[in-house]
Amino acid sequence: MNATGKVTLLSAGPGDLELLTLKAAKALARADVVLLDDLVNPEIASLAPQARVIKVGKRGGCRSTPQAFIERLMQRYARKGLDVVRVKGGDALLFGRAGEELAALRRAGIAVEIINGVSSAFAAAAGLGVSLTHRDHCQGVIFVTAHLRDHSEPDWQALAATRMTLAIYMGMSRIEGLCATLAQALSNETPAAVVQWAGSANERRVTGTLGTIAAIATQAGLGSPAIILVGDAIGEAVTLNAFDEDAQAYAAGLPVLRSA
Repeated sequence: MNATGKVTLLSAGPGDLELLTLKAAKALARADVVLLDDLVNPEIASLAPQARVIKVGKRGGCRSTPQAFIERLMQRYARKGLDVVRVKGGDALLFGRAGEELAALRRAGIAVEIINGVSSAFAAAAGLGVSLTHRDHCQGVIFVTAHLRDHSEPDWQALAATRMTLAIYMGMSRIEGLCATLAQALSNETPAAVVQWAGSANERRVTGTLGTIAAIATQAGLGSPAIILVGDAIGEAVTLNAFDEDAQAYAAGLPVLRSA
């Protein structure tokens, strides 16, 4: 056993275990300790048969494991020479506090490996059948969290002015307000969608416009965790799904609700 082990920041993707990379599966198979985030599919533990599995859930608005405690756990087990795998939903480097954990581990002199995965925004786009960067509609995509560390909000009007697709994380608790602010810079008819539990067996999705999506998502009972997508590229969702009843509902501003 090595004097000091290592920590792997492993991206579990949006929930479907088939979306894990081969590298992720191999890392889990050799893990001694697995620290499992709350939003990760718990069945992932079956891929780590020799590991001690510890749940370290962190969800907005819910009781969460303190970040400092998680960092101490990683260091404690790594210093025992163990192979520690910190499993995060989506991609570990996108809104997953990876920066804080990397800094803490590097200060402690502990080796770190990063394994990428599929972020929920990409899973949401796949479920809708759209390209986030459709060149007929935009020049790029912006990934943004609706919750800043100081509890303030992003500059929604500046983001809207870019005319790029917006993939908004952690925004369901304030969807009505953020849509209203975006509408000050964009047309109310700008296509929009909400996808809950993107890429999982429980996926639910609705489409609408910037002016209607908040009400549609609320009526459908959608909540966190969900991705809000806004931009002209999202208008391709109805066209590509090619369901007449969906197209009629979309045009009328009514909910288009499907389960994966």
